[in-house]
Parts: sequence; C-alpha cells; structure tokens
Amino acid sequence: MFSREESKQIKQLFWTSFGKSFPRKWIKYDTKIKGFSFKFHFDNKVALVALDLEDSLENRIRYWEKLQSLKTILKDDFLPEAIFEEEYFLDNGKELSRIYVQLEEKVNIHNKNHWQQVMEFFNKNMSLFEAFFTEYEDVIKL
Repeated sequence: MFSREESKQIKQLFWTSFGKSFPRKWIKYDTKIKGFSFKFHFDNKVALVALDLEDSLENRIRYWEKLQSLKTILKDDFLPEAIFEEEYFLDNGKELSRIYVQLEEKVNIHNKNHWQQVMEFFNKNMSLFEAFFTEYEDVIKL
C-alpha cells in the first residue's frame, strides 16, 4: 500500500510523464460549450477517455440528443468501442451523461509497468474523440 502522499506523487509523476511523452494541447475543457468536456481518467482500477456532459439537466438532454443522433458515425468512423451512458454516476454521487472508451485490461496507476500502455491508449482515443468533435462541432453546437 501507498500512503496518501506517495500515491499523490505517483499520480503526479504519471501525468507529468504523459505530458512529456505526448506533448500537445488537448481540447479537454476548451470546447466552447458549457458543461461539455473531454477527460482522461486513470486510477487503481481503470483507465478511460470520456466526453462528459455536466451542465443543467435541460442542456445535458439537448446535447445528449445531438450526440445520440451522431452515435452511428462516432462508433463506425471513430470509436467503435464507445459506451453511451445517459445517466452516469461518479464515485462522489454526481450524475452526468458520459460517452467513454475504457481500456479493457485491468490497470493500476501505481504500477509503472502499466503506464506506457495507458499513455498510448489515452493518446489514440482522445485524438479520435477530438477528431470527431472537430468534424461535427457545428452540428453539436446548433
């Protein structure tokens, strides 16, 4: 087991290493759509890349419907493994809508042997999410 401080340092080292290994500016929160963001997630159980809708229920529904209309395109042309969850609950109980791709293998951020695999997964899948968003941004923002 790691102390809280050791765990924090390991996580910081992973994200620093990821940034150095794949130096680019990701869209992440800079979508120009309130509550519409891309996220990386890596902990001691799972690694995933997500598109989260976290705004008011009304806006979540509006953007969710637009994304649902583009689901076939997203899955056929970009991310065939994408999982759509209209009601997704974070560990803290917060509800949001999420489209995500999860690394199938069990990984742990505390195991440095998993890092390269996760970094490559992040780079590939976030690039595809961003390509989809860039291509269909006008449709989503309508």
